[in-house]
Amino acid sequence: MRAHDKVAVSALRSTLAALDNAEAVPVAETELRGLALEASPVGAGATEAARRELSERDVVEVVRAEAAERLEAAEQLTAPAHADRAGRLRAEAAVLLRFVDGTARDY
Repeated sequence: MRAHDKVAVSALRSTLAALDNAEAVPVAETELRGLALEASPVGAGATEAARRELSERDVVEVVRAEAAERLEAAEQLTAPAHADRAGRLRAEAAVLLRFVDGTARDY
């Protein structure tokens, strides 16, 4: 596998996880408190919560935030010993920004 592919895979995996987290709906603590054991939900899917549906704008915001996070981290890695890590973070941000800006090529 080419080095650039590893960078793209890493960036896309973590961004997919961020999108998955953005779709999560927090369960209100009040729903769970004071529930008697015999009244608790049982069965397959009983603990599943509805997920939020992200708009295209929401997705773009999450992807841009992930890219910005990488660029900010790369800026903080100023020591020569961290040059490789900073370069990888910049490359991951470039991959993400290409997808958002519509210039992504097939990976």
